[in-house]
Amino acid sequence: MTRYVVQRLLMVIPVLFGVTLVTFFAMRILPGDLARTTLGENATPEAIEAFREEHGLDDPLVTQYLRWVGGLVTLDLGESFRSADRPVLDEILRRIPVTFELAIISLAFSLLISFPAGIISAVKQDSIADYVSRVLSMAGLAIPSFVMGSLMITLPAIWWGWIPPLRYTGFTDNPVSNLGQMILPAIALGLGLAGSVTRMIRSQLLEVLRQDYIRTARAKGVAGHIIVQRHALRNALIPVLTVIGLQLGVLLGGTIIIEQIFALPGLGRLMVESVGLRDYPMVQGVVVFLAFAYVVVNLLVDLSYAWLDPRIRYS
Repeated sequence: MTRYVVQRLLMVIPVLFGVTLVTFFAMRILPGDLARTTLGENATPEAIEAFREEHGLDDPLVTQYLRWVGGLVTLDLGESFRSADRPVLDEILRRIPVTFELAIISLAFSLLISFPAGIISAVKQDSIADYVSRVLSMAGLAIPSFVMGSLMITLPAIWWGWIPPLRYTGFTDNPVSNLGQMILPAIALGLGLAGSVTRMIRSQLLEVLRQDYIRTARAKGVAGHIIVQRHALRNALIPVLTVIGLQLGVLLGGTIIIEQIFALPGLGRLMVESVGLRDYPMVQGVVVFLAFAYVVVNLLVDLSYAWLDPRIRYS
């Protein structure tokens, strides 16, 4: 197990290297002059030149990249171009709780829907419940989260004159108000995940329920709910966990638009604001952090396979 974990952690290095490479050079090819965008159209040529020299923008791109990657090794992500006293790492750490809370609530909402729906759909195959579950899961997959989020704001405003609060309240300040603000964006994000997990649970459970050992258990008179809970569901969970792990990364990335729609001060909104302001260090720091979180989530999902299926060994 230890050797496997070490190998997987070593594989993180080339992945993050590729992410840093693409992110760094993608930001540099964006149209517009960063110095003029930051200082304003009325900035003098001397001020623009001083800004570029201060932030090392007049150095070759390779030198800038190596300097930034060297800082990553020591967890120094640099400082925002918009404010010299605004370290990128501190800003990311301040925004993490909002994004993670939204992702976890979205995941919990999707699992509360998808597991019962997928199990019922598989156990009662070709019934009305199965057809309803399949139609709703396809609808959840077909409607983008930003469209659902926009409808959740627009329709209540048109029908009842109500809009969600636009001023964010922290969980420690007022838990009730905080959760009230998180419900709608969590639903908008979680519906797509619920659709994909429901379909995966249904297909995997149907496959397991056709196995010989399930027929043997039924022949012995084992109750149907015990067969599903103790025998079928656990063996069907490995592909489902893979989808959940991949989708959790999608949830973290999907908050970029949802946080902007619902005015939530998380990493997604920080990303949008930083891209618009050409704040290279901030964008690069957020992208690298999200990539690292995605890799860690997938590692944890892989390690959970051995717990679900004792036949799996990592040695």
